[in-house]
Amino acid sequence: MTQGDWTEATLNSIGDAVLSTDVDGTITYLNVAAEGMTGWSREAAAGRPLDDVFHIIDGTTRTIARDPLNLAMRLNRTVGPTPSCVLVRRDGAETEIEDSAAPIHNTDGSVAGAVIVFRAVGTALEASRHMARLAQYDALTGLPNRLLLADRLASSLELARRHHAPLAVLFLDIDGFKAVNDSLGHAAGDRLLQHIADALGGALRRSDTVSRYGGDEFVVVLSEMENAEDAAAVAKKLRLALASPFSIEGQKVVVTASIGIARYPDHGQDADGLIAYADAAMYRAKREGREHDHLFDGRSWHSGVRPVGRAKTAWTGRSESEPSGAYQLMPGGTMAHVLRRVNDAFARLRRRSAG
Repeated sequence: MTQGDWTEATLNSIGDAVLSTDVDGTITYLNVAAEGMTGWSREAAAGRPLDDVFHIIDGTTRTIARDPLNLAMRLNRTVGPTPSCVLVRRDGAETEIEDSAAPIHNTDGSVAGAVIVFRAVGTALEASRHMARLAQYDALTGLPNRLLLADRLASSLELARRHHAPLAVLFLDIDGFKAVNDSLGHAAGDRLLQHIADALGGALRRSDTVSRYGGDEFVVVLSEMENAEDAAAVAKKLRLALASPFSIEGQKVVVTASIGIARYPDHGQDADGLIAYADAAMYRAKREGREHDHLFDGRSWHSGVRPVGRAKTAWTGRSESEPSGAYQLMPGGTMAHVLRRVNDAFARLRRRSAG
């Protein structure tokens, strides 16, 4: 594959529409996505004025929108997005778009033309929502992850302080989960975690939060409690929800859970403290025989069964074993990110032509 073929493949793999003109505003290139959005093939569009192919109007006033490519060349810098921009397709269909344009330079630095990247706003919003969900929810179970847990726990604590109401944090660990992974495999272990997540969620009120904290650990926030003692009753309810066998790989799998409980304001005043104390109480429950719950007390903290440093990193949004780059940009990414990739591709083409 030649460098030109690689550049062509790059521009078509971006996913967003790409269109370029020369300094006179004449169409020089459309990628496949741009062909689809404008209704013009590259062959039919080549050599035509920009307005013929990329016909945009202001969605509010219905007047002709500014020419973003001409503006990018005049200012010799990246511009965009065009406000309230609507693309009128060749067949008259209209699509609201967002765009970003930049000048293309010759090897001597002079302006040779311009390139614009654009996409349907609906597609951009969908991608944005998807990325936001990836950042807040566990990919395997669909439960809130640590970031969303942090937000909800902070909100619940604020309400509890305002209304002088109790709140509880439950730290739940599945007993013997490693044995399932070892005997049935990690895929079966993942399915078991999904079943457990569904069971826990079904046993709680809509006002409560259950989060996958990491591995086989879950954190539950009980907000709007009437009595501090209600936390123990909920813990029992959660253990009962896990008592029925789960069908995994054609086998019946029975799991139990150890649960630690920490209450506001009895045991802690802030999120970090409550998580750490519930974690310590859970390990106390494991030491005392598993398959039951334990309310935090001084012995939980001083028993030394587990360092609490990990619990205090809860609000980083990842476990310490996860890489800091756990959440990557989706293909396409932001308009500025895409435009940089496109400009790099056009620069390679111009260097190749100059050579």
